[in-house]
Amino acid sequence: MPFIETAPALLILWAVIGYLLGSIPFGIVLSKAMGLGNLREIGSGNIGATNVLRTGNKPAAAMTLLLDGAKGAVAVLLARAMAGEDAAQLAGLAAMLGHCYPVWLRFQGGKGVATFIGLVLALAWPVGLAVCATWLVVAASTRVSSLAALAAAAVSTVWIVLFGAGQALFLGIVLTLLIFWRHRSNIARLRAGTEPKIGQK
Repeated sequence: MPFIETAPALLILWAVIGYLLGSIPFGIVLSKAMGLGNLREIGSGNIGATNVLRTGNKPAAAMTLLLDGAKGAVAVLLARAMAGEDAAQLAGLAAMLGHCYPVWLRFQGGKGVATFIGLVLALAWPVGLAVCATWLVVAASTRVSSLAALAAAAVSTVWIVLFGAGQALFLGIVLTLLIFWRHRSNIARLRAGTEPKIGQK
């Protein structure tokens, strides 16, 4: 963890800002704006890019992926620029929680993979690129998005250590545990062999 140097009031402020950024449900907003229907009634009902892809609209899925990642990155970069590394990590964690548990959706949010990748890229870009590469390799070989996400999260702490970003190790562990918790139903389907593949409606 980084040294706590920012005043407590400012840390709370950046936690709130991070949460509010993270809680913007881009998947739902884009689906409604593009006439794709109610995302809650499509596929898994999740608000993330994988479920948007199940509408058959690849541009909408790509935009959801980018925007969900961007909100995590923006939270980290803004907090780092205006406060410090301690605020950046707290804002990143809050953005992740905002995506997973948005107040606007009765705390029924997404699984946080894109937001996780975005904030890790902003925290330490070599680690973020390694996480992206892990996701891509597993997704390309298995065509199972959840398995790729779990693999990328599981090895993220290894990349943090290898790339010398040790001050983010505790945050990386917390985020990994959160990813696994949010994917517990996917894990059950993976074990049962019933998890759908990428692009499957």
